[in-house]
Amino acid sequence: MGLPLQKTLIMTQSQTQKVDMTQGDIRSIMQRMTVPMLFGMITLMSFNLVDTFFISMLGTHELAAVSFTFPVTFTVISLAIGLSIGTSAVIAKAHGSGDSSGAKADGLAALWLSAYLVLGLSIIGYLTMDPLFRLLGAKEDTLPFIHDYMSWWFGGSVLLITPMIGNAVLRAAGDTKTPSLMMACSGLVNAILDPILIFGWGPIPAYGVEGASIASVISWTVSFSLILYLIMVKRKLVATGHQPLPEFIRISRRILHIGLPAAGANMLTPLAMAVLTAIMASYGAHAVAAYGVGARIESIACLVVLALSMTLPPFVSQNFGAKQLPRIADAYQLCLGFVMKWQFAVYVLLAIAAPWLAAVFSDDAQVQHLICWFVWILPLGYGLQGIVILTNSSLNALHLPLRALSLSVVRLFVFYVPMAWLGGKLFGVIGIFAGGLLANVLIAVTALLVFRRTLTDLSSQTND
Repeated sequence: MGLPLQKTLIMTQSQTQKVDMTQGDIRSIMQRMTVPMLFGMITLMSFNLVDTFFISMLGTHELAAVSFTFPVTFTVISLAIGLSIGTSAVIAKAHGSGDSSGAKADGLAALWLSAYLVLGLSIIGYLTMDPLFRLLGAKEDTLPFIHDYMSWWFGGSVLLITPMIGNAVLRAAGDTKTPSLMMACSGLVNAILDPILIFGWGPIPAYGVEGASIASVISWTVSFSLILYLIMVKRKLVATGHQPLPEFIRISRRILHIGLPAAGANMLTPLAMAVLTAIMASYGAHAVAAYGVGARIESIACLVVLALSMTLPPFVSQNFGAKQLPRIADAYQLCLGFVMKWQFAVYVLLAIAAPWLAAVFSDDAQVQHLICWFVWILPLGYGLQGIVILTNSSLNALHLPLRALSLSVVRLFVFYVPMAWLGGKLFGVIGIFAGGLLANVLIAVTALLVFRRTLTDLSSQTND
């Protein structure tokens, strides 16, 4: 990484330690925070696709080996995401209440807590690697490649989670430009190193699958070094050293109170996806293929919602700390209105492009037919799905993680999966899509009612 790029990262918003989101125009604040985050997510996703492409060039066994690692790495990353949600909520509330020293102590405890937890998980994962991946279905011909990849991954996992927590500290202070640059830079370093370390270049030998993992660890190391310098030295958003044990435990409990339910909620989505895939499998391979393509389209079509779900919570938490509940309600309504309009526009574009998208992803006429129906039905409810996602993230920001977790459970296992199953029984694969759309309507109404009741309860407590 060159000096100019590093300088850009360090200088981004370095003039102020934090952005006060408890005053000023809400629309401008949300736009200023969300656009950079969206850029970072798009860039990172693009580089991840490059990573998968290079690994696929090695062969079927190598690609299968890396595919087997996803459930394990996703578990660790889900924990990291949960901890980052808890970190952002706790620190942003401290900033909103004017407690800068408390925010610094919270950030330090979050860094140590995440390092301890991920290090413990990684040691357990490394020591139980063979039985763990055999349990997941890995065969003897893929285990050596899994070892090559996961040995480095487990060894460098702390370097991965620290930038995630550091970015949460920055978002809590109102800075989303720096985290987006960090995401983009990490992905760029990884994408540059991947072909060099996987296939070899000059004096550097070809490491194969192991090279892909080494490239990731190096990119994490760059992010690790930069984020610690930024938040501890340059911006002074986090204290240094280590707190006394009683203080560390006290702060850790507050972070875990939000972080563990958030991590659990994050793990529910792939579980529901696995159940839906099993339901699709009963209708044949063409149904599974169409659903897999649809899921990839959904991940791209909902990027704006995901970006807002990372930028709305710091705003909510800061104003929660400042007891500015009307600003929270206004921001929530503003984001929901924008998401509904945006996702409808996305739906129109997808609906028009459905036949072309189907032809790009498959040359099987039956699969193309189902992809078209997926695109014509389910994306119509992505705005409603966005309401649920933003409500969940706002509930976490209001330090109500169990309410957010309950909403996730209801969304996926009371409405979505059962109604998709019932739709399939009545009308086949297209009925599954229709059932999912109807589920999004019902859970969106539920989410709106839950959030309205939540703000009413908090307002009563504030007045008391």
